Amino acid sequence: MLWKDLRTRGLPIVAITCLAVLLAAGLAVSVVNERNMRDQLAREGGAQADLLASAVSGALAFDDRAAARDYVEAVQVNPNVLAAAVYDARNRKVVSFGRPGEIMPEIATPVGDSTVFRDGHIYVVRRVVEGGQLLGTARIRMTATPAGQRFSRNAGLILVLALAALLVAVLALTQSALRRANLALSARAEDLAAANAQLHEQMVERERAEEALRQSQKMEAIGRLTGGVAHDFNNLLMVVSSAIDLLTRTDDPDRRRTLVEGVRQAVERGAGLTRQLLAFSRRAPLKTAVVDVGRQVENMRILLERSLREDIAVRIETRGPLRPVEIDVGELELAILNLAVNARDAMPDGGELSVVVRGEPVGSDAPVHVCIEVADTGSGISEAVLSRVFEPFFTTKEVGQGTGLGLSQVYGFARSSGGEVSVRSRLGEGAAFTLCLPTTDKPAESAPEPLARPTAVGAGRVLLVEDDDAVAAGVGHMLRDLGYTYVRACSGDDALKMFAEDRDFDLALSDMVMPGRLGGLACAIELRALDPALPIILSTGFSEAASAATANGFPLLPKPYSIDDLARLLAAQTPGAVTA
Repeated sequence: MLWKDLRTRGLPIVAITCLAVLLAAGLAVSVVNERNMRDQLAREGGAQADLLASAVSGALAFDDRAAARDYVEAVQVNPNVLAAAVYDARNRKVVSFGRPGEIMPEIATPVGDSTVFRDGHIYVVRRVVEGGQLLGTARIRMTATPAGQRFSRNAGLILVLALAALLVAVLALTQSALRRANLALSARAEDLAAANAQLHEQMVERERAEEALRQSQKMEAIGRLTGGVAHDFNNLLMVVSSAIDLLTRTDDPDRRRTLVEGVRQAVERGAGLTRQLLAFSRRAPLKTAVVDVGRQVENMRILLERSLREDIAVRIETRGPLRPVEIDVGELELAILNLAVNARDAMPDGGELSVVVRGEPVGSDAPVHVCIEVADTGSGISEAVLSRVFEPFFTTKEVGQGTGLGLSQVYGFARSSGGEVSVRSRLGEGAAFTLCLPTTDKPAESAPEPLARPTAVGAGRVLLVEDDDAVAAGVGHMLRDLGYTYVRACSGDDALKMFAEDRDFDLALSDMVMPGRLGGLACAIELRALDPALPIILSTGFSEAASAATANGFPLLPKPYSIDDLARLLAAQTPGAVTA
């Protein structure tokens, strides 16, 4: 009886307990499935948003709304996506789509990538980044729990409550369906990853094509620069020519020293312009230095006065003290020269060019800048032209009188230096360009002390390898003036032949670019193989050749060089040289 009562009472309890256990298990499984589904959908949404962000980066970079719309509408293939949108870096909507009755709600600009579950939906935000720069965001709204899957889970729970025996089967079927769904989603994720990889390859190819296009545009610009460069070089040659004429007409030491300094600055300016052209065409790296801008501009006084016409007065004023600025000095000088030439062309009947260097703001917590204002009293700029003055190749000058790259170089230099350039002008009232550069806490590099003229006493015998007669004659005079003797070879082959017959040389000085079988670098390598102890100096004006010289361990003397530069390098290579 007891067993019967226990069996009668116990079986329902066991059944209820089993049912409760199965129900709890079913609820647990349902919760786990719900969480897994949400995680899976979140991963799917993240992958979808990553693909969209990667795809639209090029479209945002080039402001191509049509391409961006195509990428956004392609997201409709996923039935769980209810809405999608692309915003720019200022949180302005570029393109979007939404299924009937669905819109992408406006939200604040996110700090970073995010995936949020809210009101039964999944909101996925991904940043669109290109080359480390934030271009905008891609946003997707998805259903957190599709209706079909929700019905399937609820039906399984109803069957569990109705019949415990069928609960296991329902759960098994649910698990089986979930596994199949996971497999399908995994396959889809693989397809999306493959598509993403393909898009990435296309983007890389596009970047290569764009880089090739930019380089071809540079080379085209070099061709168009010919007239303007010839004009600038003629100005520099005019400085040299006038100084030479005046040197023969004066015995005043101060005036002769001023004229010589003007010639030296003109030569250095010409060399700097050549370096800028090489950097522009060959992508040569530019070098920065911490300088006092006021002192740097003051050092350009003679160059500016010689570069402009006699009917243009040059006024340079520095309102100090000024904090140091870290910039590329050659680019700064080129920018000021471009502004001065632009002002000169605006004053066909003469006038005044003023260059004012000042620090601003004063007494403010804002970042301190050093500003250079270049103003003229010329014809001014109309409102229609004022907004386009910094555009590359835009010019109002006649054909052959300007390239349209002068002011764009000023704009590019300002932006690359972390500063800005602005212009104010009215037609008939002149123009004022203001170039502002951020300051630095680094100390300014001190001006080099004037070096005593190096002389050499019994310095030795030099093998001079130079194909250009005029250059060889000039370098020969420098060597003799420094106390060296030399023997000249016109090519690398002649140099090897001379050295084979006579090895009584203390040093070899060779140009790098020469006609014949052996260039300067190949000749130097052959000479080093014949006599490893022989000091060899290479000289060139080509940046690529210079890199090859230093890569092979040869000291380099960049052209053009002064007698002081030559003396210092010779003294460093020949122990018999004495400086005084």
